[in-house]
Amino acid sequence: MTALVEQLKGGLDAPICLTWELTYACNLECVHCLSSSGRRDPRELTTDEAKAVLDELHALQVFYINIGGGEPMIRRDFFELVEYSIGRGIGVKFSTNGAFIDAAKAKRLTDLDYLDIQISLDGTDAVTNDAVRGDGSYATAIRAMEHLRDAGFVERNGPFKISVVVTRHNVDQLDEFKALADSFGAQLRITRLRPSGRGADAWHDLHPTNAQQRQIYEWLLAHGEQVLTGDSFFHLNALGEENLPGLNLCGAGRVVCLIDPIGDVYACPFVIHDEFKAGNVRDAGGFARIWKQSELFTELRQPQSAGACASCGSYDACQGGCMAAKFFTGLPLDGPDPECVGGEGELALAGVASGAAPRPMADHSKPPRPVAVSLGRR
Repeated sequence: MTALVEQLKGGLDAPICLTWELTYACNLECVHCLSSSGRRDPRELTTDEAKAVLDELHALQVFYINIGGGEPMIRRDFFELVEYSIGRGIGVKFSTNGAFIDAAKAKRLTDLDYLDIQISLDGTDAVTNDAVRGDGSYATAIRAMEHLRDAGFVERNGPFKISVVVTRHNVDQLDEFKALADSFGAQLRITRLRPSGRGADAWHDLHPTNAQQRQIYEWLLAHGEQVLTGDSFFHLNALGEENLPGLNLCGAGRVVCLIDPIGDVYACPFVIHDEFKAGNVRDAGGFARIWKQSELFTELRQPQSAGACASCGSYDACQGGCMAAKFFTGLPLDGPDPECVGGEGELALAGVASGAAPRPMADHSKPPRPVAVSLGRR
């Protein structure tokens, strides 16, 4: 495994996992949305442009793409693009809040090959979930799962995923999330909360405490073989000699990247910021040139300094933590993770001046709703 990890750090000919945010349009306004989604960007890639990118990915032999948003099913050409991707031999995994999965669409999704679905849910009850994702979103997600179950999705395609962002308010529900997934024949996927997008403002109130970090680590050691994490929690390996399942490395620009709705390519799905933008698929050479030749990706594939973590005996296990978590909390990229289980992150955060942390580059949130004012008679 060590030799494989070292090879992956040098980058591959094509990304293992490419995240593609199809649109910034969304019917929800989740407080931790990493892309600050809500409104569609008028510069969105057209259907033909998106198909051209899929042709490039086919030529690069990309195995599958992870489609997100925003809410990807809002795009009118959603099924057209999914079917085109699958027809080009590129499997599709897409993340959705479930709002547009009715009985008919569940049947259509079930009939597609090489398709996986992740339904987002951040609480096993409406109170916990809707506080983060919006009123009614819990019922919407459960209803989508019921439609997929009734359509026979699991029997034909294998388990769909229930995708959970772990916060200090739902960490005690991990067993309940697992039971919920089992009840649908689904698979649980838990991911780390990042201070990206609107999450930059919600992170301090939502991210798990140090004690809860240990709770997550111990839970994953017990259940990790059945639960997906997307390598979100490799920073927790500093807690013990036993590493969590997975590659346990930051794959930004090495094995993963992001294409946003307007075609900008970023090294990491969680760092949508100009400092980590490598180019645009509309530029000469398209995505292939960016992946193989961009200065940013070339730099990220070089050996990285351990920086302030060099003297820590746990560095080889935690690899210094998450680039996105450090960047958007104002910590240097060679510094400790803000959630460093040894406490170094809290000390480093105390030295970050107010307002010094970089802000996300674009906010696609919906404008605040006007407040209705009733003027009574004097």
